[in-house]
Amino acid sequence: MTTATEPARRGRPGYDRDSMLEVVVAAFNERGYDATSLGVLAERLGLSKSAIYHHFASKEQMLEVALGKALDALEAVFDSPEATTGPVVSRIRHVIRGAVLVLCENKPYVTLLLRLRGNTPIELEAMRRRREIDRKLRALFELSRDEGTLRPDMEPRVAERLTFGMVNSIVEWYRPDGPITPEQLADSVLELVRTGLREPSSL
Repeated sequence: MTTATEPARRGRPGYDRDSMLEVVVAAFNERGYDATSLGVLAERLGLSKSAIYHHFASKEQMLEVALGKALDALEAVFDSPEATTGPVVSRIRHVIRGAVLVLCENKPYVTLLLRLRGNTPIELEAMRRRREIDRKLRALFELSRDEGTLRPDMEPRVAERLTFGMVNSIVEWYRPDGPITPEQLADSVLELVRTGLREPSSL
């Protein structure tokens, strides 16, 4: 069985794997993964069902690849040297900024990730990876609390949930063609986090 890590198959004229995946993910987000049949995808793409298999082995593999694009990008932010070494406050700023930029640049894929229901093994694995990302941000807030740069009345778990709640909401309203750039948005999110979670003269 073909997996998400195998080389992309040679496609039909008009689509490569990435451009096809954009159409597929848009359909998943609009209709829901379970309600999006291969027939619906074929109609959207203007291809026969058999032609789709030149790119992907199954609908499940489409989901796996799409979720991987979002999760790989987020994990890269949290696993980078800037997120794992250096002053805790700088690490927190790096991961929050990076998460905002990932959401802006990969909005359809992150939207799909955030709407998972856990109905399939692929979804459950993606949700596990997402929880691990949550845990890494919470661990940074715990370090910040221990060194006195996180306000003492703010629990790290609450800080993590409030922060990611704000960041994740971006997928519901952000428009890439709007007046706000991803960098400006990241600055705004960081300012809200700084003023809401810091001890004086820390974050």
